[in-house]
Amino acid sequence: MSEESQFKGKTGLRRVWNASGYSLAGLRAAYACEAAFRQETLLAAILIPLSFVLPVTWTGRALMIASVFLVLIVELINSSIEAVVDRISPDRHPLSKRAKDLGSAAVFLALLDVFVVWVCVLFRG
Repeated sequence: MSEESQFKGKTGLRRVWNASGYSLAGLRAAYACEAAFRQETLLAAILIPLSFVLPVTWTGRALMIASVFLVLIVELINSSIEAVVDRISPDRHPLSKRAKDLGSAAVFLALLDVFVVWVCVLFRG
């Protein structure tokens, strides 16, 4: 007996189409329900266009943009962790706190990465 989800049966273009829909739904949910994601989206909306007007190499620009996208990716994962923890139980528990704190730390490190990458690219020796 397979432990696979019944939704795993789709293949090919149908799977890609379905996955794209789920991804867009996830982005909409994150934007609607997560203030941090909205703030980081605003940061991305400022920094990504800014990277195209700064005098940097294409490689530097790619690193700058990738670091910004990394923040959004990590925030989505953090929000997912928080949603699952809250779904399991609204009660305070040390493991729930640890899971949420670890997710928050990951976002913090991703934001620090943006700062370091941008400083390194902009002020390269």
